[in-house]
Amino acid sequence: MKTIHTEQAPAAIGPYSQAMISGGLVFTSGQIPVDPVSGEIVAADIILQTEQVMKNLAAVLAAAGSGFDRAIKATCYLANMEDFDSFNVVYSKYMTSRPARSCVAVKQLPKHVLCEVEVVAEV
Repeated sequence: MKTIHTEQAPAAIGPYSQAMISGGLVFTSGQIPVDPVSGEIVAADIILQTEQVMKNLAAVLAAAGSGFDRAIKATCYLANMEDFDSFNVVYSKYMTSRPARSCVAVKQLPKHVLCEVEVVAEV
C-alpha cells in the first residue's frame, strides 16, 4: 500500500489520508469544498462547492498517477437532494468517462458543506 498526499488538495481534517493505492487502484477519501490554499469552505452554493470538490479530487488523483478518465466508481454525498441536478451539471464536466456511481442525500456533512465525493480509480 502507498499513502498519497498533495499540497494541491486540502489536508485531511481527521485521522485519515487523502488517498491510498493498493492493488493498482487508488481509493480517495471524500473531498469536500475546502480551498487548499486558504483552508476555508468555498461559497455556500452547490455549483461552486461541486467545482471545488472536483478540483480537489483531480489533484489527489493526479498525485496518485491517475485521473478522472481512469475512475471506476464514485460515491457522492449531498446535503440536499434538491441539489441533484445542479450537482450533476458540474460532476458531468469532470466525469466524462461515466464511472459507476452512487449518489445519496445525508443528514449532515463535515463543516456543513453541501457535497462530498470520493472516487476509486485505476493507477
